[in-house]
Amino acid sequence: MEDKTKKNGSIEYKDVVTVFLSRRNKILILRRSEKVGTYRGSWAGISGYLEKSPIEQAYTEILEETGLTAQDVILIKEGDPVLVLDRENQRAWRVHPFLFAAKYPEKIRLDWENVEMRWVRPDELKYFNTVPDLDRALESVFKE
Repeated sequence: MEDKTKKNGSIEYKDVVTVFLSRRNKILILRRSEKVGTYRGSWAGISGYLEKSPIEQAYTEILEETGLTAQDVILIKEGDPVLVLDRENQRAWRVHPFLFAAKYPEKIRLDWENVEMRWVRPDELKYFNTVPDLDRALESVFKE
């Protein structure tokens, strides 16, 4: 796999996508499993390392992590990349955020990357232990 690390001055950013699925003014958050490489047990959107164009990666991650196909979702918004510094873990991310409407949320089936899912109002995100700056990524694509 090609390393998608980009340098911005002396800081290296890893490019990732974060997808938020929505229904009835709520968003889907997923609790990451103990089998993933980063942020085990934290709540996140659907996410993954950028291995192709951001939109193609978004559809790939939706399929892998929820089982939903491109026909099961509707693209609402692609946000500008959000730079996230995680000093605690000495990581830096360039997050490419997306918002999709889930046409058939009842079809969602989690894969090994996540162990739990919840539909929450965006203002409830603050009550969850999330990956760094998940709220900022959400704000770039979701307005109540």
